[in-house]
Amino acid sequence: TVTPEEAVSQAARILREQLEIFLLPEEKEAHIPPPEPETKEEETHPEILYRTIDELDLSVRALNCLKNANIKLIGELVQKTEDELLKTKNFGRKSLNEIKTLLQQMGLTLGMKLENFPDPQMLEKIKGEHHEA
Repeated sequence: TVTPEEAVSQAARILREQLEIFLLPEEKEAHIPPPEPETKEEETHPEILYRTIDELDLSVRALNCLKNANIKLIGELVQKTEDELLKTKNFGRKSLNEIKTLLQQMGLTLGMKLENFPDPQMLEKIKGEHHEA
């Protein structure tokens, strides 16, 4: 599930990306505000980072490769670099591109620096929510 705030944020990001192609290169620099620094999001560790990779709409191959690499949470995945993932057994470019596309749709990227992740209190909160459901 996606919160209303996440949905609006995703829609705005996608719309902006789609409209960028109509700007000339010099206009892009002048009219597009710099992206918000991701440190705010990284510091607060939004709940999306605590979701399991099973919740991503990944191919079976990509999902199995991540599980074999002992990656369980989206937050663990986004901290990996492309090179680290490509070194995973049976993990190739196609799986990498699939993951990058899905993460981009969520406003996330590979190679993110997340300090103090995972937060033990947040993990307990998430576990509690899953048991109640």
